Amino acid sequence: MTLLDQAKAGFETVNVDPSYRTKALEYLSQWLTDETLSGYRPQIEWQIATQQWAQLLDQFYQVLPFGTGGRRGAVGIGPNRMNLWTLGASVQGHCEYLKARFPGQANLSVVLAYDVREFRDNRKVYNPDLPNPVLGLSSKAFAQHAAKIYAANHITAHILPADSHRYLATPELSFAIRHLKAYGGLNVSASHNPPDDNGGKFYDERGAQPVPPEDQLMSDFVEQVQHIRLMDWNDGIKSGRIRFLTEEPHRAYIDLCKRQSVTTPPREDELTVVYTPLHGVGSMTALEALQSLGFKTITVTEQMPPDGQFPNVTKSPNPEVPESLDLGEKYGKQFKAHIVIGTDPDADRIGGLVSRSLEGGGEFRFLTGNEICALLTHYKLNQLSKRSALPNAPIVVRTEVTTSMVSRIARYFNAQVVENLLVGFKYIAEVIWQLENQGRYEEVTGTPADFIIGVEESHGVQTTASLRDKDAGGAAVLLAEMALDCRRQNRTVPEYLDSLYRQFGYFRNEVLNIVMTGIEGRSNMSKMLDTLRSNPPQTIGGLAVTGFEDLRDENGRMGPLKGATDASSRNFLIFRLGEVGKVVLRPSGTEPKAKAYLEVSTSPWQAGVTGEQWQTQCQQADELAQKIATDFLTKALATVGMTPAPGADKLSR
Repeated sequence: MTLLDQAKAGFETVNVDPSYRTKALEYLSQWLTDETLSGYRPQIEWQIATQQWAQLLDQFYQVLPFGTGGRRGAVGIGPNRMNLWTLGASVQGHCEYLKARFPGQANLSVVLAYDVREFRDNRKVYNPDLPNPVLGLSSKAFAQHAAKIYAANHITAHILPADSHRYLATPELSFAIRHLKAYGGLNVSASHNPPDDNGGKFYDERGAQPVPPEDQLMSDFVEQVQHIRLMDWNDGIKSGRIRFLTEEPHRAYIDLCKRQSVTTPPREDELTVVYTPLHGVGSMTALEALQSLGFKTITVTEQMPPDGQFPNVTKSPNPEVPESLDLGEKYGKQFKAHIVIGTDPDADRIGGLVSRSLEGGGEFRFLTGNEICALLTHYKLNQLSKRSALPNAPIVVRTEVTTSMVSRIARYFNAQVVENLLVGFKYIAEVIWQLENQGRYEEVTGTPADFIIGVEESHGVQTTASLRDKDAGGAAVLLAEMALDCRRQNRTVPEYLDSLYRQFGYFRNEVLNIVMTGIEGRSNMSKMLDTLRSNPPQTIGGLAVTGFEDLRDENGRMGPLKGATDASSRNFLIFRLGEVGKVVLRPSGTEPKAKAYLEVSTSPWQAGVTGEQWQTQCQQADELAQKIATDFLTKALATVGMTPAPGADKLSR
């Protein structure tokens, strides 16, 4: 029996759509016979010999989807994994797309960035005693491979020197594309995903990830790739097609971060900040900006070295996760800090802990992404207002899943609000692009100079239109200055947040992660969403569903679908629960899970309401949020014959 015959028989034992088995065998045959892929064969043959049918099927049943601007997933062997073949096909397709988009342009160029990752097979998928081409594969190696493909296609690739110890953060890539007037870019990173994941995301000439239909056009070029062109590294350098980035764009980026300052510099010892990059690249962006503005900054020593294994980080290198900042909190108590700031590995997300004590240290409070969004929106608008520096038509932008508190705050300052966007800063970038070119976005009018802030609940903040992605550098400046301003007013950040709740209403925002891994999980996730789409619940948590919206509905507010990538982004269900709250469900674009975003809110504190009565209202909102979470999770999982695991409905506090 041949290897393919064995695999065919083995795949029959896996309960999936038969089309998956057919496609897996097709790709498996290619990887077993194509001489350019011969280095992968020992591991594939071992997996067949050891009958790892579900694992093999998952590796081979599809080409890793080219989703919202790129590919991201587990590094490994097969077309459904990140490796030099899948990245190479993506880059070759991007080359063809750029040539079609800019016909006749002889000086096409791109900027390449990469993070700290290196594949170590932490999941123990492969045989450590056999050759493995992906073992040790780093983000830097991926990016250098990409540079050789761009060079072979006569496109100049700007990349850090091979011996550089620096990295390029995601927001700095966005800035550098605009600063160097490049035609696009590639970011090799998996952000805060597990260490063995990686990805390649493409950027356009605006410094943003493309939106539909452009991302679909790019995806189509990638799907059509038959041959990947490759130039020798040294030949690329000699030809001038591989060029090394200098310090100048970096200095310009740091200067941009510093210009986000909206208050006077701190006096010596006026505020103590603890900072951690969580082993990522943020020390070269956020930390540098803070220090250059004069903030007294204590760094978390154990987490400073760039290290893609994130050895000294608890749970996940993601500032959305409170446990990731546990060492930062330890330093905060030791050095009596007023705020702890953490950034994720590619330094686009920001997180923080704030002291409940005016003197710093003591007990710290974790700030959720939605709280950071509300705090920084109010702080910046308030500071600009006090300085009479607000533009005539200020604009605040948030995504649909971000706390509605941001909208209430913005309207209080007579700012225009864009609040109905899909998830991802590329949609915020598209708002700015339309303002730049048309002077309006839907009903909002203005220019990029009117842009105040763009926010997303997943700890993403964009403070300037001079780059087009979320940016922990500019956000760190605002976050530290907000803490500084609170100290100058003799109050803590938690007290500031409580005052905003009283003024604008108490908001409880939570995210439930419905994890479904592997090929079976993917099938169940699709079934769950489709069932809820066709038969939405009438009540959630005892509240009537007063409005249901399926953003894939071509008769709805978003109109006809612009392609497969648009359909993926719009796989979005919204359940409105009167004026009290809502639930939004969507599959994650980067991880094997669906996310349910919950919101419950109250009216602002009314005259005549006692402090005790206000606390009762807030507590009732918390209890309702838990009730909604439990009921929605139960109903969602029931669509695929599952029940919630104990504690799966647990909220963050």
